[in-house]
Amino acid sequence: MRPPNDPVNLPRGFRAHVANIGIKDATPDFVVIASEVPCRSVAMFTRSLFAGPSVLVSRRNAAGNHLQAVVVVSKNANVATGAEGLANAEELGRGVAVAAGCDESEVLVTSTGVIGRQYPMERISAHLSNLAAAAEQVPADKASRAAASSAFDTTDAVVIASAMMTTDTHPKTASATLPTVRADGTAGTATVVGMAKGVGMIEPDMATMLSFVLTDAELPVESLDRVFRQAVDRSLNSLSVDTDTSTSDTAALLANGLAGTPDEHEFAAAINQVCTELTRQLARDGEGATTLLVVEVQQARDAAQAKRVAKSILNSPLVKTAVHGADPNWGRVAMAIGKCSEDVDIDQAQVVIRFGESEVYPRQIGQAELTELEQYLAGDEVLISVDLGVDRSDKAAAWTVYGCDLSDGYVRINADYTT
Repeated sequence: MRPPNDPVNLPRGFRAHVANIGIKDATPDFVVIASEVPCRSVAMFTRSLFAGPSVLVSRRNAAGNHLQAVVVVSKNANVATGAEGLANAEELGRGVAVAAGCDESEVLVTSTGVIGRQYPMERISAHLSNLAAAAEQVPADKASRAAASSAFDTTDAVVIASAMMTTDTHPKTASATLPTVRADGTAGTATVVGMAKGVGMIEPDMATMLSFVLTDAELPVESLDRVFRQAVDRSLNSLSVDTDTSTSDTAALLANGLAGTPDEHEFAAAINQVCTELTRQLARDGEGATTLLVVEVQQARDAAQAKRVAKSILNSPLVKTAVHGADPNWGRVAMAIGKCSEDVDIDQAQVVIRFGESEVYPRQIGQAELTELEQYLAGDEVLISVDLGVDRSDKAAAWTVYGCDLSDGYVRINADYTT
């Protein structure tokens, strides 16, 4: 397994600018990622009714499916900031477009952090002016300012992911490679690299936290859209830390095509691998978390039922605290299944509950097995699996969701968040 802070190179044609502009403290808080050539893109956003101005600008820009640059302002969400916040987000996008050498409609604007505070625009504007000055030094015949500007000086996804963090304890990155065929018919290799942040206010609804997946593979927008949405649904949208949907959730896929065309099925496998790995990292680093909690539900009527029951278990404070205390109280899982009262085809007599590989219901377990289960629950990853028994055929639906335990550390982090 790759050590978490080993460098992860971006796909060819992508570069980044990382800086501290004093949003909150002395840690990096400003990121621009840009491709040296135009991209095809897909993006998904929060469905929160309090979506921030950055999301509003990005929704508009993303509709064209040709994003070429991403900007991240960390430690300030720019949410509930009204007309001024919207104007600031637009100004931010314009400044990044100048530095990256693209149109402002090709910039994805994202923010994460405290809600209800205006950007420190004096600092942001000054920094954007410096970026523009660096861009102006690039010869006019250069196809991309980002490719030649001295300000875009990193291709390490770990450095980028570190600058995106708020209450995260470490950066989240994942990567995969796959074969391609270049335009001249020769064999090539494409790279998929993902970066994400977010460990609290996580119950995604349409997208999740800030998650960016970059690739040098070439596929039509229709394929990118289909593959990415399916991957997000099974991974990032199947994640929950605290049942709270962020006002800033954004997930985007940018593909610049420099490595050639892959097989779509192999590309889908790579995107799923990257998104799932990011999801597991995010869940494991949930605020105050000590345990990665994975819940699998099988033998369901359909995927919606499987996901609904799995989320009911994962989001139960009683289940989460039992896992934190290594208490094999399977009755809390039964309770969480029973809360899905509209799923009247669930019959408790047909349900099977397991902790790890150990069946705990309906089979009765003895004291020796309880002790073994306590040891299992004390580990750093816990699997709870449920067979609903609604459909035992080969066509039965299943779903897996990802989260974490609930500790006093979560309470402390959020009790002191703005103070």
